[in-house]
Amino acid sequence: MQNTLVLASSSPRRKKILIDLGVSFEAQGADIDESLRSGELATDYVQRLAREKCQRILSLSARDITVLGSDTSVVIGQQILGKPESEQQAVDMLMSLSGKWHTVMTAVALVNRDKLRQIVVSSEVEFCQLDEQMCRSYWMTGEPADKAGSYAIQGVGARFVKQIRGSYSAIVGLPVVETADLLLEFNIPIWNF
Repeated sequence: MQNTLVLASSSPRRKKILIDLGVSFEAQGADIDESLRSGELATDYVQRLAREKCQRILSLSARDITVLGSDTSVVIGQQILGKPESEQQAVDMLMSLSGKWHTVMTAVALVNRDKLRQIVVSSEVEFCQLDEQMCRSYWMTGEPADKAGSYAIQGVGARFVKQIRGSYSAIVGLPVVETADLLLEFNIPIWNF
């Protein structure tokens, strides 16, 4: 009998990607500490968060489940841009990205009681030139408030994106090709419409 897949997230974007893949799953947000550790590199940070989300959900379940966790971070230079805590912080983040390339890293972890597999997909995004008023107007849409780097490429924030190199779906929050490969490795069917 196939075990249950649990998405360790309440993200509507990640849910939609799994639905589009035809995957049967349950979703459950994972409450973990997302603080950056001293000296932690961005790739280690996103992998740790994806893994800890999975482990949190797995530890709370008595059932035979497989858990999919993911985390996305926006990185410019060595700085990880998390979710903004205020309008000014969002404006500062967006202005730091203005006219520049930055990296979006998405880690995916798949865990059950016997196995853990993780991948990281990095994509590059180039922003057009922004000004402070554009950033403040964007804040007023409500979109940046819960987004890493203060923008959503799949939403109104697409206005800022000049070009990308890499996986669009990874920038949105879940790399489709790599996630599908991991699911198949764990014998979880896709295109199960």
